[in-house]
Amino acid sequence: MAWPKLTHLLPFLSWLPKQTRASVSRDAVVGLSGAILALPQSIAYALIAGLPPEYGLYAAIVPVIIACLWGSSWHLICGPTAAISIVLFASVSPLAVPGTQDYIGLVLLLTFLAGVFQWLLGVLKFGALANFVSHSVVLGFTLGAAVVIGLGQLPNLMGLDLPSRATALDSLLTLLAHVRQFDPASLGLGAGTLALGIALKHWLPRWPTLLITLVLASLAVWLLPQVFGHVERVQSFVGRLPPFSPLPLDVDTFLRLLPGAVAVGMLGLVTSLSIARSLATRSQQMLDANQEVRAQGLSNVVGSLFSGYLSSGSFTRSGLSYEGGARSPLAGVFSALWVALFAVTGSKLIAHIPIPAMAGSILLICWGLVDTRGIRALWRVSRAEFAVMALTCVATLLLELQTAIYAGVLASLFFYLKRTSRPRIQQWREGDEEVLRVGGSIFFGAAHYLQVRLQRTQGRRVVIEAQHINFIDYSGVEMLHQEARRLQGLGRSLTLRRARAQVVEELKKLEGADKCPILFEA
Repeated sequence: MAWPKLTHLLPFLSWLPKQTRASVSRDAVVGLSGAILALPQSIAYALIAGLPPEYGLYAAIVPVIIACLWGSSWHLICGPTAAISIVLFASVSPLAVPGTQDYIGLVLLLTFLAGVFQWLLGVLKFGALANFVSHSVVLGFTLGAAVVIGLGQLPNLMGLDLPSRATALDSLLTLLAHVRQFDPASLGLGAGTLALGIALKHWLPRWPTLLITLVLASLAVWLLPQVFGHVERVQSFVGRLPPFSPLPLDVDTFLRLLPGAVAVGMLGLVTSLSIARSLATRSQQMLDANQEVRAQGLSNVVGSLFSGYLSSGSFTRSGLSYEGGARSPLAGVFSALWVALFAVTGSKLIAHIPIPAMAGSILLICWGLVDTRGIRALWRVSRAEFAVMALTCVATLLLELQTAIYAGVLASLFFYLKRTSRPRIQQWREGDEEVLRVGGSIFFGAAHYLQVRLQRTQGRRVVIEAQHINFIDYSGVEMLHQEARRLQGLGRSLTLRRARAQVVEELKKLEGADKCPILFEA
């Protein structure tokens, strides 16, 4: 097999042979830092997704290795995330009881379907499709998801055993109905963990805040059993490497999970590509978006078979990889291997973590999800995009999360079509000529607007300055032919000046070059 074809199938062969002892050592150290950050996060995200804690560790092993080896980014590191976890919970919890084997099987099946969808987008070179989920949609969804996650964790913070709800409003109403039943010890422990985490983030931002707060909370429970002895702990598990998980094969289940799989798959791609592009700009790396999309899909397909639920790019872990001086994607591979070592040897330590402290840590994660700077910038730059963000956020609070993503995408497309349906037109008279300079494509959405402007012209010769028209579709071609015929009937003419060759070719196709009623000038 030729070397280019081999590197296309196995992209890591293009950079792995170039590694040196120094670069591998550096990546191993950076990977250890990433693993220390990933351990508490992964456990917290698994609980958000309604899964046993070990599944968060599993999601930070096999999917991460696959994504790093088959991706194109030097610094992008994937794994479970808060937003993805809450969408998975919202999609699957109506179908099975969270934490059960049936529930776990459905989550892994949804992960498999989302991975197939992502991989197909990459194979078909539709990686740019992820751009249809605008940054405003991601901002609004993330803000709404932070509120949803926070409301879902308040009962755990307060020592309440309440059923999970599909929307934020239902969660809030249920919490208010039982708020007087809170456990003071649990609330004190959870609130103390949250307060300590906020202080550490402020004073020592580079320290592993989550790990420190959880260790201190566990020590408090162990040292003061008379106060915290009744507080619920995280469920223990048997330490082992990610086990093979056969997926449930049922057509009806496939169809019920497919809408959620597409939504969460697209959300994962948008998040991953945004992080990868940002870091590639800073590191001056050329990024292959389609290869990255294929890698994300492959990581979720393979990961789902080894008990890893859906992963996407992690802001914190990828940023740590870049800031730590990672030399290659090996840093992500080492991070996954360190997590695997802990999954085997450190499982008994998990059982000492109190649930209220974990809830406090998750609330801290939720606060970190809120991009206040981006929201303020969006308000200053584009009120329409801010409206999309706000709509997505409200939809996230009131609707099921996958529905909220679709609502945001549709709102973005609506505003985009609204803008492009009214191309910029400058109009002036030059003797018996009336000139219209059109700045934008003439497609089905903009054809009527331009037609109205043409029908209001008075000059004997109507000239369209067309050098800025990049594209014209059938609706635009037909409209210009109609207007040219109408003007001919009135003893007038329609001329396109300095039109691009592609536009001229499209206009001459309708009736043939000899019968085209439109005049052209260079």
